[in-house]
Amino acid sequence: MDNPLVQPDPGLFIWTILTFLVLVALLARFAWRPLMEALERRQATIARSLEDARRAQQELERLQRESAQMMAGARAEAEAIVSRSRSDAEALREELKQKARAEAAAIVRNAERQIQLETARAVQQIRQEAIDLSVAIASKILRRQVSKEDNEGLIEETLKQVEAGHGLGR
Repeated sequence: MDNPLVQPDPGLFIWTILTFLVLVALLARFAWRPLMEALERRQATIARSLEDARRAQQELERLQRESAQMMAGARAEAEAIVSRSRSDAEALREELKQKARAEAAAIVRNAERQIQLETARAVQQIRQEAIDLSVAIASKILRRQVSKEDNEGLIEETLKQVEAGHGLGR
């Protein structure tokens, strides 16, 4: 059983090794180098992508921090605006109260002045009527006509003496 495929042949063995080495050299030159360069480019692309993703993550974190700061600032500003509005409203309310008090005081003063004027007018009118009544009574008593001016002078003098004597003011 001499099978030629099973028997070792040194010439075939050398040619197989030589073919294998040439094939390895060709593959190394034309296949492995481009394949390795492609793998290195792919590795560099992946590394750049990872770096870009890391930078994007850092940028996102920075933007989130800035956003949180802006929100906190906006909240603080809104609270300050609300506080100022409340204090302005309180100041306006107090100012309106003061104006209302001042107007009420002015109305009271005007009313008091009006009352004083009306009182003075009423007193003057009562004095005039008292003078006229006194002249009429004196004329009947004396049965003669006393001049109105004389009577007014007497009544004024009498009223002044009565007011000074009794401490009456006006």
